Amino acid sequence: MNRTGDLYMNRIAFAVKSALGLIMLAPPVLVHAAAAPDTNLDEIVVTGIRKSEEQSLATKRASSELVEVVSAEDIGKMPDKNVADSLARLPGVTTSSAGANEGGFDENDRVSMRGTNPSLTQTLINGHGVAAGDWFVLDQVTQVGRSVSYTLLPSELVSQVVVHKSSNASLVEGGVAGSIDIITRKPLDFSKPFTLEASAGAVYARLPSKTDGQYSALGNYKNDANNFGVMLQLFSETRHLRRDGVEILGYEQFKPDSAVAIAHPDLANVYYPKEIGAALFEQRRQRNGGLLDIEFKPTDDLTLDLSGFHSKLSAANYNRNYLMWSTHFVNTGAGQGPDPGYTVTNGTLTSANFTGVPGTLYGVYDQISRPDETATAGFVNFDANWQATERLSFLGQVGTSQGSGKTPTQDVSETNPGNGTGAGYTLQGLGSAPNFNIGATNNTTPTPGGIPVTFGWIFGAQNVDVEDRETWAKIDSDFKIQDSSWTDLKFGARYEKHARTSGNALAQGPTAAGQSTAAYPTTFSNYPSNFNTFGGSIPTNIWYWTPAQLAAYNSPANVNRDPLAREYYQYLFQVREKNSAAYVQADFKGTNWAANIGVRYVHTQEDVVTYTQVDASTPGATLTAVAFSSGCQLA
Repeated sequence: MNRTGDLYMNRIAFAVKSALGLIMLAPPVLVHAAAAPDTNLDEIVVTGIRKSEEQSLATKRASSELVEVVSAEDIGKMPDKNVADSLARLPGVTTSSAGANEGGFDENDRVSMRGTNPSLTQTLINGHGVAAGDWFVLDQVTQVGRSVSYTLLPSELVSQVVVHKSSNASLVEGGVAGSIDIITRKPLDFSKPFTLEASAGAVYARLPSKTDGQYSALGNYKNDANNFGVMLQLFSETRHLRRDGVEILGYEQFKPDSAVAIAHPDLANVYYPKEIGAALFEQRRQRNGGLLDIEFKPTDDLTLDLSGFHSKLSAANYNRNYLMWSTHFVNTGAGQGPDPGYTVTNGTLTSANFTGVPGTLYGVYDQISRPDETATAGFVNFDANWQATERLSFLGQVGTSQGSGKTPTQDVSETNPGNGTGAGYTLQGLGSAPNFNIGATNNTTPTPGGIPVTFGWIFGAQNVDVEDRETWAKIDSDFKIQDSSWTDLKFGARYEKHARTSGNALAQGPTAAGQSTAAYPTTFSNYPSNFNTFGGSIPTNIWYWTPAQLAAYNSPANVNRDPLAREYYQYLFQVREKNSAAYVQADFKGTNWAANIGVRYVHTQEDVVTYTQVDASTPGATLTAVAFSSGCQLA
């Protein structure tokens, strides 16, 4: 269970728009021989939500496949602040507020279809791929799919989003479950020579008690001949997050041959929570970037378009989790068993107490500050659209995209509260959070009874820098068929290279001085008094050190960050992919029906390098440093 805080948004928009007339009601007046008013209307222009709905329906009707469409209400305005929020309302589309491992937040982040993993859904911008990074360190080193973080794609950029639910030959390969194509605005799409729009908003987050600004601006120019235009769009958005959580970090089983299961046969293969914690997460997100688009029509039949996009998310965060450490003191039945009176429900140990054993550690407390985590996404793309004849058209496209996810620093403390104190917990189903305790431990201070809390470790990967790159070239052709039901013959080819690499990471560890409690900071703070327990009885008013104190605690005197001796090979990898594709597709359409048939040939070449620890005598092993007794080999 977690809570990110209630958000309240007020938006003030400034724009150059047409004036609206006001209709005033007045009492009737009798006149003689009055001329009949002219009721003929030359033109009615529909804008806003009605126009958006018409555009979406028109796109769906024109398609020969199963699609869903979301269109912007007006310039730079989507139905929701986040593109993924809008997509969540479409049937068959699901969203999640996290990439994988970082927990849920107040803003949707990933999109998937039919309940599949987000990595099976491809995200495109104007028909081409986009490389993107992840801000959370575990996502940075584990995500190698087609999934894209929507936190890098503000809704102000969008003209239309087309969700392809079915596969067809003309779609870019890679979307196993489906594809999402984000269409941006083009300079020559605007009706007036000059368009200016700026918006300013404020987001208030109740839990962190912060108000942050949300700003965007758009400027567009096109000449009177309507054959040249330039559009520039900029955005800057900041928000503070706080998430209170009572977390169960997985389950494990009592092994049937363990001492505990032999003594208590009813516990064999029974599940129990590995860890239960009171977690406090705080983050400041700042998203800045923009889109530049230059469009030129040298002839009526040829349109050239050059676009560039960049977005950077700075995501400094601080996570604290005060945990009952049952995976340590139970140890799948090799450790301590529960006291008499425990409860097993449907194969799970739902309530148990553990009497304290001197020297046994019943708690673990992790404090992890990541002051400079970032994610970026960007691309440069060139399109050429040529109407060769009345029936034959070509679209050529070349471009490159680059994204990154970086975690330069993790300042960490791990301590072990509850030395010999015992522990206990009760799971309460979905109605409320579980109860848990670490015996009679005083969790309000790092020096209960004047004795410093037991040192655990100093961990945390440093210098994580994951790069994602993609380049492409393609040509699509469309030949109109003059037949009552056969409408189009499409054919084309595409070449693409994609690479995702993590070539630099180290795992810090404590020095001898860092393992001494004398290195602890001398002052501390406590969890907020309004920390949400979600109905559970859990430790509250927990002490913590500030990010600045953790940075000082993780000083060179206390931690070893040698880039060779502490190289973290588990986070190093290289994925390189080359794709070649060609297709042909026929589209058919009639009254209340549409269909297509086609074939796409795809050839994919992949080279993957990962690292694993082996004995130094293993053939092909590479010794990395004297700090490791074994080496690494390519897998």
